[in-house]
Amino acid sequence: MDNATIPNTPAARDIAHVIHPGTNLKLHESVGPLILERGKGVRVVDSDGKSYIDGMAGLWCASLGFDEPRLAEAAMRQMRRLPYQSTFAHRSNEPSIDLAAALVARAPTPMAKVIFQSSGSEAIDTAIKLVWYYHESIGVPQKRKVIGRLRGYHGTSIAAASLSGQDHMHHGFGLPLPGFLHTGSPHFYRDGRPGETEEAFATRLAAELEELILREDPATVGAFFAEPIMGAGGVIMPPATYFEKIQTVLKKYNVLLVADEVICGFCRTGNFWGSQTYALEPDLLTCAKALSAAYFPISAVLMTQQVYEAIAAQSAQLGALGHGYTMGGHPVGAAVALEALRIYDEDKILDHVRAVGPILQAGLRRFEEHPLVGNARGTALIGALEFMADAKTKTPFDPALKIPIKVMDSLRRQGILLRALGDSLVCAPPLIINAEEIELMMTALSVALDEVYDWSRRQS
Repeated sequence: MDNATIPNTPAARDIAHVIHPGTNLKLHESVGPLILERGKGVRVVDSDGKSYIDGMAGLWCASLGFDEPRLAEAAMRQMRRLPYQSTFAHRSNEPSIDLAAALVARAPTPMAKVIFQSSGSEAIDTAIKLVWYYHESIGVPQKRKVIGRLRGYHGTSIAAASLSGQDHMHHGFGLPLPGFLHTGSPHFYRDGRPGETEEAFATRLAAELEELILREDPATVGAFFAEPIMGAGGVIMPPATYFEKIQTVLKKYNVLLVADEVICGFCRTGNFWGSQTYALEPDLLTCAKALSAAYFPISAVLMTQQVYEAIAAQSAQLGALGHGYTMGGHPVGAAVALEALRIYDEDKILDHVRAVGPILQAGLRRFEEHPLVGNARGTALIGALEFMADAKTKTPFDPALKIPIKVMDSLRRQGILLRALGDSLVCAPPLIINAEEIELMMTALSVALDEVYDWSRRQS
């Protein structure tokens, strides 16, 4: 079909020309897009005028909602003053300088320096390269292997996808690349053994990590990457004592810890960083998404003084740090992110999250006894329901039934946008959501669960 024969509607033009990430592309040709045109608060409105509560904050990222005037005004002010400059080769701009200082000041543990990118995937790639650069600098260049976790998600670039522990990101692409390893997922509900406590499960996972490091040779293992809470893996919560025990293993073998705060950072978990919620002490930290409340593409990698000094020495020896992105440290993105940080502080967003988070968690947990639900989990303003055909035996539904997708579709018809991931339905609304809006989500979820359960019984 050429352009002249495409119907002049946004949906038809989308199907004709747009590739959608994370989507069955052939299916999309028949079902088409949900075209969202505007937003206000936690709601978005589609091209037919229907309003939805966006319970996923876009893609975990629209933390301050969809019509925050201060962010739009910050972008416009900076665009009028200096719309772009590079941060390569000694150039800089005031917003990126100020943002780096603000991030260092807010870091969960002492950090010294910041390097900017445009996305979470770029931040992960940067962290991987800096791990290699660091070990090269301190005289152990063979420490190049990096460890992720099964079910973990770190992005879709080649290195970030290799680090991620999700098969659908590997199949068809020839990934993961060599040197990317995966250890067990901390999913206690699914992977804990009968009678095993969370602490015993954490001990077992730490032992499995140590066994992997020893099997690969500690002299070749450079870093371990972890999300404080696994977001795209299905909102998987770390079991009690997990990170304490994991970090003991990493320190024993001089393996760097990289905290992926792309989803968990900026108040989502009831602390400013997920690392604070679960007592991580990272050597590097990546952040994006809510850094600018999704109003501008920007990401950052924070690093300790020890890491910085090593890479600075290496750059001096080689003549330059041979890494960077055209849009890294973009002045408009930095200005927007700075304003987002001010809003988090001035509007006491963290206090609000701590006030309404328990309402969301109680709402999700009221469905634990529903016949579709095996597990409800989460903290603050991130949560999930995991569906089971038999909760007692933890027997999943036949994937062909597409239970999570059917629940998601029912919610969409009711004006609620959540996301199906594997056997789970996940939730991460804008941080500004109020108690009434949470209750509207829970009421719709109750209807959706009953509707899909009734449908599922008719299939047997």
